[in-house]
Formats: sequence, structure tokens, C-alpha cells
Amino acid sequence: MSDTSLSKETLEARAATDLARVSDYCALLKPRVMSLVVFTGLVGMAVAPGTLHPVLAFTALLCIAIGAGASGAINMWFDADIDAVMERTKKRPIPSGAVTANEALALGVSLSVASVILMGLAVNYTAAALLALTIGFYVFIYTMWLKRRTPQNIVIGGAAGAFPPMIGWAAVTGNVSLESLVLFAIIFMWTPPHFWALSLWRDTDYAKAGVPMLPVVAGREATRRQMVIYSILLFPITVMPAIMGFAGLFYGIGATILSSIFVGMAIRVWRSKDETAAKQLFAYSILYLFLLFAMLLGESLVRAVA
Repeated sequence: MSDTSLSKETLEARAATDLARVSDYCALLKPRVMSLVVFTGLVGMAVAPGTLHPVLAFTALLCIAIGAGASGAINMWFDADIDAVMERTKKRPIPSGAVTANEALALGVSLSVASVILMGLAVNYTAAALLALTIGFYVFIYTMWLKRRTPQNIVIGGAAGAFPPMIGWAAVTGNVSLESLVLFAIIFMWTPPHFWALSLWRDTDYAKAGVPMLPVVAGREATRRQMVIYSILLFPITVMPAIMGFAGLFYGIGATILSSIFVGMAIRVWRSKDETAAKQLFAYSILYLFLLFAMLLGESLVRAVA
């Protein structure tokens, strides 16, 4: 083998290693979670009254994405011990040895600070303050305090995932309004039945890791009952945008149909006591939230064009 071919193979191996490292760092940012966060933030910007320069709008969304990813990296740093125990998370970058805990922490802290500063300087201080609150809530309130101490971890901690549309709204308007609080409330009330559906068929995983999810602490029957209650409470909140006038009839009808299905599936989980029903509700819950916010976005685009 010639020196040239050996050099080429070495360079290719190094390139592959570098790509793997980049992939591992990207995984720390929880890209799937980030995509939903960015989408709901975009919808908050779209339905807010007023306009924002496209460059500033992109910057605001970039800051939301970076902030969400930073929170995910710090969460993986703090939860590395339980991630290594759970089947669902044991292949994450830190438990698998692809990234060190210190690297994850450094990445998360750096991106957190950068995203908040950029949001404040480029967009406005209200949006930056909300972004900082979101990161702090997810890291300190949910990850470090609630997750390992109480079965209400998802109920209270769900607020962290509900802030992005408020941040998007504030990026455009510079303030927090009742309308943005309604968008917050939709995600906040959606989060418990969404995660409890997952925990119903992952309860042994959570028990092994010592995470006090509701099925582990209160049992599956109590969890199913709470899912029905939260689903029913969520229903009227989802139609509030149409009632308040910042969404139209199309959204109102769509939200009613989608929420009726959501409640029906939660009742089915309660009655059937079947893991399959819980898995189906978990899958539907992701589609459900996406479609709700997609309808809000679609109506806002139609109004902008008309």
C-alpha cells in the first residue's frame, strides 16, 4: 500500500470520526424535542399582532432552538446516571461514552448564555427574559428538583415546554398577553397526559431508575384516571383561541374534533387497561399538538395573504 493511499485512508477515518463527534453533540441537543419547541415558537410569532423583520424573526427562532438544545444538554449531564439505567436512554451520548459529562455541561451552559444574550441584543429583553426563564425552569426546577422527588414532576415541569409560543409572541410584541398565556396553557395541560401515556408502558424503566413517575408511585389505575381528567380540562382551553378571536372558525372546528378524539382515546386507555391503547394515545398526542398549532399557523398565513 502506497503512502498516498495510506494518507487518504487516514484522512477518511479522521473525517468519519469528526462526523461521529458532531452527531453525538447534536444528539445532546435533543433535536426531536427542539423541532417541536421551534415550531410552537414560530406559531407564537405568527399569531402575534404586529410584524417582525425576517432576519430578526429567524434570529428569535434560532435563539429558541439554541436555548432548547442547551437545556437538553444540561439535562443529559445531570441525568447521566439514570439515563445509563433506562433502556430508552442508555444509548444517549454520555452513557454510551461518546461524550463526557463535562463536555455536555460546557456545551449546555455556553449555548444557554449565548442564546439569551443574542435574543436580548437582537430582538428584545422581554423575549430574552422568557427564554432565560424557560432554560432555568427546565434545568433547575424540573431536572434538578422535581424529576427525582415527586410524581408531579411532569405536571409542574411541563411549564418549561409551554413557554416557547410565549417567547415567540414576546419577540414580536415585546410583551406577554392573555392570548400568549392561552397558548402556554394548551401545551401545559397537554404535557401530563402525553408523558403519562409514555410512562404507562415504560413504568418498569422509570422504577428501575428511581424516577417517581405517577404510574410508579400511584399505580396505573390512578394514572389512567388523571389522564382522563387532564384531557377533559384541556378540551376547552384548546378552543379558547377561536373564542377569543385570535383564531378563526376553521381552527375552532378542528380543535373541537381533535380534542374530542384525544378525550375519547384517554377514556379508552382508562377502560381497556391495555398498553397498546397507551402507546396509541402517546403517538396521537404528538400529532394532536402539531395539528393544533399547524392550524393556528395556517390561519395566520391566510390572514397575512388576504
